[in-house]
Amino acid sequence: MIIALALIYMIFATLLNSVGTVILQSIATFGIDKPEASALERYKDLTIAFASFLVASFLPMFGYRRSMMLALAIVGGACVLMPLYPSFVTTRLLFACVGLGFAMAKVCVYSSIGLLTTNRVAHSRLTNTIEGLFMVGVLGGNWLFSAFVDSANPGNPDWIHVYWLLAGACALVIVLLAGSRLDESQAHAHGHNNSFADSLMEMLRLFVRPLVYVFLASAFLYVLIEQSFGTWLPTFNNEILKLPNAMSIQFASILAGMTALGRLGAGIVLKRVRWHTLLNICVVGMGVLVVLVLPLARGVVAQPHVSWLNAPMAAYLIPLIGLLMAPIYPVINSVALSSLPKPMHAAMTGLIVVFSALGGTMGSYITARVFASFDGIHAFYFSLLPMTLILITLFFFKRETDRAAVVVVSPGEALP
Repeated sequence: MIIALALIYMIFATLLNSVGTVILQSIATFGIDKPEASALERYKDLTIAFASFLVASFLPMFGYRRSMMLALAIVGGACVLMPLYPSFVTTRLLFACVGLGFAMAKVCVYSSIGLLTTNRVAHSRLTNTIEGLFMVGVLGGNWLFSAFVDSANPGNPDWIHVYWLLAGACALVIVLLAGSRLDESQAHAHGHNNSFADSLMEMLRLFVRPLVYVFLASAFLYVLIEQSFGTWLPTFNNEILKLPNAMSIQFASILAGMTALGRLGAGIVLKRVRWHTLLNICVVGMGVLVVLVLPLARGVVAQPHVSWLNAPMAAYLIPLIGLLMAPIYPVINSVALSSLPKPMHAAMTGLIVVFSALGGTMGSYITARVFASFDGIHAFYFSLLPMTLILITLFFFKRETDRAAVVVVSPGEALP
C-alpha cells in the first residue's frame, strides 16, 4: 500500500508540475499568449481548491483506496484524450481533471499515512519520504516531457504523445491498488465521518482553532512561492537565459531535484536543529539567494551552440532555492496533522489542499502578469514579499503549537 501511495504521488507530481512545460509548449504549439497560457494553472488549482472542500467530506465514506483508484481513472482518461484531440481546450480539460484527481488523491494519501503509522515520528518520516518522492516525480517528469520536445521545431505537437505513457502508468497503479489492502476503520472512529453532514462539520470545526489559521496561512504562502518558481522557471530559462525549449525544461528539473534532495535529507538536519529554527534559516536563505543570483540573469546573450557546459551560471544557481524550500511544506503539514485525531485527518487535509491550491493559483497568476508586463527577473524578485510574510506566519505558528502543547514532529525524532 505504501508503494502504491508513493507511485500515485509521483504520477500526480509529473502531471501537476508539467504545467510550466505545457505553458511553454502551448505558446509554441497552439499560438497563445502568456496570460492565456497561465489559465492552465487556474484550471488546475481552482479545481483542486473547489473539489477538496467537497470531496474531503465524502471520501472517508466512499473509501480511500477506491477513491484513489477513481482519481487515477479520471486522470488516465484525460491523458488519453490529449493525443486523440490535441488542442488548448483539451489541455484545459486535462488540467481540470488533474486538479480533481489530485484533490481526491492527496486527501486519501495523507489520511492513509495516518492509518499506516502508529506514532508521530513514523507519521513524519513517511510524510517526508512521500513528499520527497513527489519531487522525484517532478524531476523525472521534466526529463520525460523534454524527451518528447523537438528543440529544432518547438511548435511540433509530437510532445503530446507523452500522455500515452502517463495513461499507462495510471492503469498500472490502479491494478496495484486493486490488490492492496488498507484498514480504514479508524477513519470512522468515535462517530466521525459517518455521514456527509458529519464530515462537513468536521472540516468547519477546524476553523475554531487558532493553530489552523496560522498553519493555513503558512501553507498558502509557501505554495505561492513554490509555484511561482516551479511553473515559470522553464519560461524564464527560455526567454531570460536564452536556452532552447528542451534544455529550458531540463534545467528546470534541477529545482525539483534540489527539493527532493532537501526533503529526503531533512531528517538528518532536524535531529540536531529545531524545526522552527531550520525553517526560518531556509526562508532567509531563499531571500538571500534571490537577491544575489538574479542579477546574474541580466543581459544574457543567446549562444548558437549552448550546452550544459557553457550555459549561464544563473541557470544552475536559481534552482538551488529548491534545497531551501524543501523542508517547509512537509514539516508544517506533519506538525498540523499529527496534532489531530486520525478521523479528522481527511478534513484537515482538505483544508491544506484548498489553501495550497489557492496559493499556487495566485503565485502563478501574479508571476505571469509581472512576467508579461516587465520580465522574468522582476517576476522572481516579487517572491521576496511572500518570503517576508511567511517568516511572520511561522512565528505565530510556533507560538500556537507551544500554547496548544503540541509535540512537534521531525523526520528523525519528536522535538518539544
